[in-house]
Amino acid sequence: MRYLTFALAKGRIAKQTLGILEQIGITCEEMKDKDSRKLIFVNEELKLKFFLAKATDVPTYVEYGAADVGVVGKDTIMEEGRKLYEVVDLGLGKCRMCVAGPPEANKYLNSGEMIRVATKYPNIAKDYFYNKKHQTVEIIKLNGSIELAPIVGLSEVIVDIVETGSTLRENGLVIHEEICLLSARMVVNQVSMKMEHERISELIHHLKEVLA
Repeated sequence: MRYLTFALAKGRIAKQTLGILEQIGITCEEMKDKDSRKLIFVNEELKLKFFLAKATDVPTYVEYGAADVGVVGKDTIMEEGRKLYEVVDLGLGKCRMCVAGPPEANKYLNSGEMIRVATKYPNIAKDYFYNKKHQTVEIIKLNGSIELAPIVGLSEVIVDIVETGSTLRENGLVIHEEICLLSARMVVNQVSMKMEHERISELIHHLKEVLA
């Protein structure tokens, strides 16, 4: 039996995912060692391997078959646009992808005029404005605090993840439009789904039972 390899997004999602997997009898004791320098963790008994990766890399590992299964946020899946199967919504890290800006920015969103949009998610923003709103925009890619962009006049609005909305409120910004709901999802390599159909289907089935 070959190993089934899992790529988990580093941080809170990985910890919470391992907690859910434990409920269906999938454990990896090696991963609990906080001092471990290992990159790949193995459960010999169940023929499973696990590794932690930067969230944005998880869909790449899965698409190319370096991992059979991955767990990562829906925002990353959408932004990366990789060829893979999205199989389970784990319901972890729930938040929303929104268009936000100063209260007066509303007029720009309904006028159809050319505006600037600052975001860490250029592909999601482009898809939303071009394909859903049919509005021409200039997308400005940023890596730091997106909320700063409309305040200093870099952009009219932003596209960003909103959890509680407190950061927006503190900076005088409001949500204008909701693009989609986000949470951690389990994704599967397309070839692995065929080759290991029985094992992966069983995994999905047990996960859905526990989540229900």
